[in-house]
Amino acid sequence: MSPVNTFVIVGGGLAAGKAAEALREHGHRDPLLLIGDEQERPYIRPPLSKGYLLGKEERDSIYVHSEDWYAEHGVDLLLGTRVRAVDAQAREVELDDGRRVPYAKLLLATGSSPRRLSIPGADLDNVLYLRRVGDSERLKAAFTEGARIVVIGGGWIGLETAAAARMAGAEVTVLEHSELPLMKVLGREAAEVFAGLHEDHGVDLRPRAQVERITGSGGRVDGVVLADGSHLAADAVVVGVGITPNVQLAQEAGLEVRNGIITDEHLQTSVADIYAAGDVANAYHPRLGRHLRVEHWANALHQPRTAALSMLGKDAVYDRLPYFYTDQYDLGMEYTGYTEPGGYDRVVFRGDAAERRFIAFWMSGNRVLAGMSVNVWDVIDSIRSLILSGADIDDALLSDPDVPVDSLLP
Repeated sequence: MSPVNTFVIVGGGLAAGKAAEALREHGHRDPLLLIGDEQERPYIRPPLSKGYLLGKEERDSIYVHSEDWYAEHGVDLLLGTRVRAVDAQAREVELDDGRRVPYAKLLLATGSSPRRLSIPGADLDNVLYLRRVGDSERLKAAFTEGARIVVIGGGWIGLETAAAARMAGAEVTVLEHSELPLMKVLGREAAEVFAGLHEDHGVDLRPRAQVERITGSGGRVDGVVLADGSHLAADAVVVGVGITPNVQLAQEAGLEVRNGIITDEHLQTSVADIYAAGDVANAYHPRLGRHLRVEHWANALHQPRTAALSMLGKDAVYDRLPYFYTDQYDLGMEYTGYTEPGGYDRVVFRGDAAERRFIAFWMSGNRVLAGMSVNVWDVIDSIRSLILSGADIDDALLSDPDVPVDSLLP
């Protein structure tokens, strides 16, 4: 492969697979190499805590493309291979076996890794994390009728795995260090909905819990000890305390790194001809006027097109509003927009939060910053348009279920 024309993608997730697709779709006809450290071809991660974990989706459903797509589109796959270093000056990536691969343009779609516990007992067998397909399969094996599952962390991964465990008939305890699960993400008003959801489904929800150590026998976990001295019996412990962007390659190559790889709105990093997309990218968002790193499926799905166009020398800007979704028990939710804790005045509800069928709007003055639909469908595009319009909307109209959301658009 010649350094003059080879494009290299480092990563094995959705962002990497969609970047390869976008490059071919938009006219890149030269060599294209995708390097992933897993043996699996690029796959999508949300099903690992949703449909695939629940046994509702087959393994083939998780992959970005069919097995023969890569050969048909001239994409060389180098799987089970770790990139050891990026030499930006020589324009090469160095592989674990010492080989050096030249590139003309490089996309880092290295994703993120689960934060690991450092408490005593964290290395016991059946202390489980979720990031890769094998992790999901280990969780599925642990979630059996009557199994005692302790989930450490009440974020999206923690709550989705708790729901899957309960639906499999396991006894579940969720340990959350703050007052409510998802408090930091959604604020009190919406977080209470998810707390009630899990309590109604028999989850023992423990707020303000501090985990002191994990106990075991014969090398295998058998419980969790809290700071108050209480001991929870456990056949498996699921840890969902956040993720860390995989920035090591970028940092060592001299790229600007700050809570991810810093990029502009074109997904260009601080070093020429190196781009970043997905969980690892802390990209400047022109609509929001700030850098933003979003750890959700939609970014990995949509950012690669912008990155690919930029790599091809075309003018492309990533300015989509953040979006994420969750499925837990009989609750389906979609969220779009952006607001930080304390960055909004109030939450306006439309519908019945107690019945878990509603729309919520996060407001600053009379302007909608973000919106969430819970068991209400086909409205998220209208909510997105409402946010982008910047229109002043009266609370009475937002809260009235008889007023269609799209009728509020200017």
